[in-house]
Amino acid sequence: MPSSQSRARYAYLGPAGTFTEAALRQVASPEEAQYLPQAGVVAALEAVRSGDADFAVVPIENSVEGGVSATLDTLAGGESLALLREMLVPVSFVLAGRPGTRLEDVRRVATHPHAWAQCRRWTARELPEAVHVPATSTAAAGALLAEGTTQFEAALVSPLTADLYGLETIAEHVADTESAVTRFVLVGRPGRLPEPTGADKTTLVVHLPSNKAGALLEMLEQFAVRGVNLSRIESRPIGDSIGRYSFSIDAEGHIAEERVAEALMGLHRMCPFVKFLGSYPRLDGTPPEIWEGASDEAFREARAWVTSLVPPPTGT
Repeated sequence: MPSSQSRARYAYLGPAGTFTEAALRQVASPEEAQYLPQAGVVAALEAVRSGDADFAVVPIENSVEGGVSATLDTLAGGESLALLREMLVPVSFVLAGRPGTRLEDVRRVATHPHAWAQCRRWTARELPEAVHVPATSTAAAGALLAEGTTQFEAALVSPLTADLYGLETIAEHVADTESAVTRFVLVGRPGRLPEPTGADKTTLVVHLPSNKAGALLEMLEQFAVRGVNLSRIESRPIGDSIGRYSFSIDAEGHIAEERVAEALMGLHRMCPFVKFLGSYPRLDGTPPEIWEGASDEAFREARAWVTSLVPPPTGT
């Protein structure tokens, strides 16, 4: 952790002008913190693991494309990291080029793969012959274009990026879903957890106990029977062989709550691998619906009842 005499160091997907930087600004301003732009999500997270950064801000989920695989996979493997809070950033795009570039001049378009996917219908209609040139971020594509690259004629970027790098907007409103948002997370090293607020999320990585029929149901039952709702569950390949998958899960609630802790204990008993990635406040502040038998009081009362059924040992 940073000393009281220094500014906290935040690694993030750069360069300047990315949606990730917009998320970081919700956490700390450039005056309050040291911004460390990275070439990719993996580099940002590894900077925390190595101690080169105190925190990282990375995208984890998009409302159109779903989970960000690079983030999910990097969190799932390697030294443990902790999710501390979440941020939402509205996502909008323009097609930008160097001054004087016309739509009919565009044959190659650079952008991040997630941005390309979010504009696929527009590009198919307006630029049916255009080729996607993958970039590490939308802002990186804009920066390269401004520097004079000849590898592509245009880039799908945010309006802020186009302004920042002196690019000219060729077309506006190019996203297929105008209301798209991306969820970002603040990641640090494991330590003291954020206090429960009553409206929290717990993020886990879980491997199934076996490849037998019903294994996924058995895993999900650990949550269901304890009244824990899941707001996100995604499968990711483990990588060691075909057909083996892990599950990235967001559960409603905090590990300090009885029902969530009991669910984690059940997973630990039956699953070969469970990785706890943190409990942190939900951005929308919406508390989960808890049925009567899943309240903390109900769990404590049930435990006390079982204890009362067991007579104390007698001396001999």
